[in-house]
Amino acid sequence: MKTSLQISRRQFVTATGAALAFPRVLTAQKSEKQLVIGSGSHRYEVLHNWAQLPDNYSWQTTHNVALDRDGLLYIIHEGRENLKDHPSIFVFDGQGKFVRAFGSQFQGGGHGLEVRTEGKEQFLYVTGYQQLKNFAKLTLRGELIWEKRAPMDSQLYPKDEDTKPTKRWGRDAFMPTNYAFLPDGGFLLADGYGSYRIHRYDNNGQWLSMFGSPGTENGQFNTPHGIWIDNRPGRESSVVVTDRANKRLQWFTLEGKHLKTLDGFILPANIDILGEVMLVPDLSARITLLDKNDQVIAHLGEDPAWREQVIKDGMKLRRNEKGEGWMSGKFLHPHDACFDPAGNIFVAEWVHTGRITKLRKVS
Repeated sequence: MKTSLQISRRQFVTATGAALAFPRVLTAQKSEKQLVIGSGSHRYEVLHNWAQLPDNYSWQTTHNVALDRDGLLYIIHEGRENLKDHPSIFVFDGQGKFVRAFGSQFQGGGHGLEVRTEGKEQFLYVTGYQQLKNFAKLTLRGELIWEKRAPMDSQLYPKDEDTKPTKRWGRDAFMPTNYAFLPDGGFLLADGYGSYRIHRYDNNGQWLSMFGSPGTENGQFNTPHGIWIDNRPGRESSVVVTDRANKRLQWFTLEGKHLKTLDGFILPANIDILGEVMLVPDLSARITLLDKNDQVIAHLGEDPAWREQVIKDGMKLRRNEKGEGWMSGKFLHPHDACFDPAGNIFVAEWVHTGRITKLRKVS
């Protein structure tokens, strides 16, 4: 479930594509014989369009996914600013059946969400970008606990960024993307589209400090989009950041000191961990799995020719309402992914009409 004891996170699953000898065009909502991708002990049945919405709601650009301890899947959409009464967050049960919807306040800028257990309770942490420029803590039914905007104490942002946010981009804009939860009850917040910093907050959401800066050197970022606490067995807990436009992952101490950089990615977007395996959805049409030594286990959906087609026809494919031109067993733009406790993977793709794929583990 974006799962961890603290609560789950995503994991980069990239698989080979060798099992896809005869890819077929996938039409949205169309039922067809399922494909299996991956190899060895990491083989997955591909269930595109796994979750189904009631007719009174519509899929929009899907961004992030998270699971609670009861197995409910939460999906946030960027949504559309002109549809202010439409929910941005949908909830489904383990069979893909719709449960509830809420979060219309995130329409037009919904981005990240995570489920966190605090004591005996669970809470939903959400980020908004574009014109929203906020982050918030909610109950699992959508009741607001608190909402905050730019940390002005950091002295990074211009006057009114915390009170009169507007839709603008830049290194002085506050555009938060994702969370990582610290052992002391606080959390880290990646300003992945704005200042390219990682902000540290206490357990009440009060700003404490930050680390990182724009650039290409170790410890610097170009779109620090995803963030997670790497607490895999046998390792000292550290912070791992998907430095997306620099095509790499970077590890830091919990205090923000650079430890390690791992290259070899394309556009890594986020992270989840289950046991010794790290999952990295890559916005460039694949999902990567890393072992406990950060060696690649698999690139799920990997196909250079398909990736070139996605790059070439990206806007057309991304906006196609019927899924025409999409290929079974392959991805367009994985923006987030998370494990469930059984090792299944849920993938959210950055496409105009939304797509949630379940990768059901079969080995």
